[in-house]
Amino acid sequence: MPASAHTPSLLECCSAAAGLVHGMVRPKPADQRFLRSITDAGLPSPRSTVRVRALEQVTRPVPTPMIVEGLFTPRHIGNALTTFVIEHPQATFLVDPSVCDDYRRRAIAQLPGVLRAVVSPPPGTLSTVAALANESNLPAPDFALPTHAHWDHVCGLLDLPGLPVHLHRDEHRWISAGPIAPVGGVRDSLLDRPLVEYDLDGPPVLTFTRSHDLFGDGSVILVDLAGHTPGSIGVLAHTERGWILLAGDAAWHHLQIDEIRQKSGFPGSLVDFDRELAFRTLHRLHLARHTATIIPTHDATASNTLRTTLAHKEMTRTHQAPGGSMEA
Repeated sequence: MPASAHTPSLLECCSAAAGLVHGMVRPKPADQRFLRSITDAGLPSPRSTVRVRALEQVTRPVPTPMIVEGLFTPRHIGNALTTFVIEHPQATFLVDPSVCDDYRRRAIAQLPGVLRAVVSPPPGTLSTVAALANESNLPAPDFALPTHAHWDHVCGLLDLPGLPVHLHRDEHRWISAGPIAPVGGVRDSLLDRPLVEYDLDGPPVLTFTRSHDLFGDGSVILVDLAGHTPGSIGVLAHTERGWILLAGDAAWHHLQIDEIRQKSGFPGSLVDFDRELAFRTLHRLHLARHTATIIPTHDATASNTLRTTLAHKEMTRTHQAPGGSMEA
C-alpha cells in the first residue's frame, strides 16, 4: 500500500512559480562574507583506492534556467537519473539506486501532481537493475548508499529485495517520522530490508564540517551536504585518478557549483527542505571543486565522464548528451 505523503499547498506552488520568474531576472547572489569564512580542513591520507563508475542512463535535455537560477547559456543541459557503483576492496555498493521497473506506478504516483510532469523520466529510461545487467565484470552489490531519501535516489531498491541500505541517521529520522511522509515514493523502498544507520561523527574534511569514514581507511568519506534534505550527504571517493565527490542533489548541475547559483524556484523551492542551508552548501562545494571532481547525480555531463561501456557511446550519440569515456 503506497504511503501517504505531503502535498504542497496552493500558496507554496504559487510562491515557487513566482520564484522561478524572479530568479530568472534577479538570481540570488553569492554570499561573499560566508564564502570567506569557510575553512578548508584538507583531505585524509587514504590507505587504499576505489573504482567509481556511472551506470548507463538516458539523458534528457532541460532548459538551463529550469535547473540553474538565472542562467540561460547554454540553452539546454543534460539531466539523467544516474546510479553509481563504487568498488572497494571490502565491498561493492550502489550510490543512489535511482529507478525501478514500472516507476510511474510504484514511485511517481506518490508524488504531488504539480511535480509529476516535471520529474517524469523520458522514454527509454533504464531501471537500476537493467543498467546493472548491461555492465560487464561488475561484482554484485553488497549494499546501497543513497545520498538522500528522495524517490529518484532510492526507488531502484524496489527491484533489489533484501539489499541492505546504509542511511544517514538524520535522514532516516526525517523520512520515517509521522504517519504522512515528508516526500512520496521513498518509504516503500526502505521497507523489509536491513538498514544500517550511521552518523557524521568524524572531523571536518575539505570545506565540509562533518564526516564519516565508511571503511575506516580514508578511501570513502561521507560528508555533510544538508539543505536539499536534512541529512543529505556526499560520497568522497579516492580513486587512481584523484578524488571524486558524488554530490547527490546538493546541486543538479555543475554550473550551479561553478557560478554559485541555487536551483530554480520551480521546482527547486518545492523539493529543497531548507533553501538557505542548501545555498550555503553550494558555497562549500564551490570551494571544494578545486580539490575534488564534483559529480551531481543528475548532471549527465559530469556523470558521463565515469561511463565505461560501448553502449554509452551509442546512447550519447542518440540523445546528444556531452561527455567522455573514462574510469576513475
